[in-house]
Amino acid sequence: MSTTNDPIADMLTRIRNAVKAEHLKVDIPASKMKISIAKILKDEGFIKNYKIIEDNKQKILRVYLKYSEQNQSAILSLVRISKPGRRIYAKAQELKPVYNNIGIRILSTPKGIITNKAARKLNVGGEVICEIS
Repeated sequence: MSTTNDPIADMLTRIRNAVKAEHLKVDIPASKMKISIAKILKDEGFIKNYKIIEDNKQKILRVYLKYSEQNQSAILSLVRISKPGRRIYAKAQELKPVYNNIGIRILSTPKGIITNKAARKLNVGGEVICEIS
């Protein structure tokens, strides 16, 4: 398996490609941050579920994608905001709703990996990881 400089972008790209190909699930090499992002996606209703599969080398994060009866994906867009070459930070007051509160931004804050809505409630800013709608 090849190594990547940006594992979060790799995760988002794998999910984006699986949605376009209408797959039911996608496997991603696991990490604590990726598991936190998957938990937020599940809590916000963008994916059905996720589970961690143990193997001898590295754990695998299996994400089960969510579709409507008309075969429409729950994820319309998935965009990486902060990148290793250019980090993007936002203060709590700068966190505006995404697509009229349909979408979310995921942030890495001192309180952990949280959504923009939770960050505004807790009045904390942080690094804007990605935007999902």
